[in-house]
Amino acid sequence: MELRVIDFGQQPALRSQAVYHGIAKTIKADDTPVLTLVNPSSPYVCVGLHQDVGLEVDEEYCRENDLPITRRHVGGGAVFLDQNQMFFHFIYPQAKAPRRVTEIYSFFIEPVIQTYHALGVEATFRPVNDIHVNGRKIGGTGAASVGDATIMVGSFMFDFDVATMARCLKVPSEKFRDKLRQGMADYITTLTRELGTPPQRDVVKQAFMEQITKHLGVTPVMSQATAAELESIDAYEATLKDPEWTYQKGRRMVEGGVKIAESTHLTQGAYKAPGGLIRVQLLAKDGGIVDLEISGDFTVFPDDGMDRLADSLKGCALDPDALNAAAEEAIERLGIDAPGISSADISAAVMSAHTG
Repeated sequence: MELRVIDFGQQPALRSQAVYHGIAKTIKADDTPVLTLVNPSSPYVCVGLHQDVGLEVDEEYCRENDLPITRRHVGGGAVFLDQNQMFFHFIYPQAKAPRRVTEIYSFFIEPVIQTYHALGVEATFRPVNDIHVNGRKIGGTGAASVGDATIMVGSFMFDFDVATMARCLKVPSEKFRDKLRQGMADYITTLTRELGTPPQRDVVKQAFMEQITKHLGVTPVMSQATAAELESIDAYEATLKDPEWTYQKGRRMVEGGVKIAESTHLTQGAYKAPGGLIRVQLLAKDGGIVDLEISGDFTVFPDDGMDRLADSLKGCALDPDALNAAAEEAIERLGIDAPGISSADISAAVMSAHTG
């Protein structure tokens, strides 16, 4: 099987995200899989599909420093992105890709790890979806379903601006920000840190093509975006610019018009599950759930699975056992695939908002 490889080179911030979204929208069941490569020509902040911008990003700092904020159609956390990262996006017809999220990660991450090895970096896979070098993270990945396509995305980090990343994130205090900056400096590594002098982009690209051929059983063929694909990319770029897309999380409960009255409380909580941070906004009355919003840096299939799970929990008693049972039933009934997140994790996250 061939793999069309489209190298977009450097693209403006939103365009660098639009390229794979747009191509994914055009994929049909019998199409040849596509791999896109791109570097952003200007920096920006990108939040995961299931995150609430207001809870994750220092919006004032981003405005003052002309850093656009956009939401991708892939889970994971908020991240600062710039020209020192080469993104790769595997875009496969669903029938030609693994079905479960954990299998998607293990399948597509293998050639990435082997590329690092070929470059002299001893990378390893750390489930659910991270790549590490001697205990330090050198890359994260994300998966999503867009239209008829399965997507797995990631990047090769040539270098990383830890200071700006720490400044972009919303934190409770500047003291916490200092600790965050130092923690990331200790925990994150790059090709520059590992090798001293990073390899040229073309060297990484060529090594990647060789490992893809070896480990995915496909033949990479350099290609160009078609007219239909470019039209779809243009349309998706317009979507990414739309505030309704970027700020969709965090509004529903406010826009619902539910008034807070006696015995009715709107609270927030958070719980760190193996599959990512789960944030909860909870509207509770008389010991039960009136409304619930779940956000975070996790991956979930289908994309609206966590929203549907939250809706299923309305009316449930705020009791750990009752929540666990209700979440377990809903996850099974709705066919939710969220690696590293169990019904017990959902129950713990909701109870964290209830108990404060």
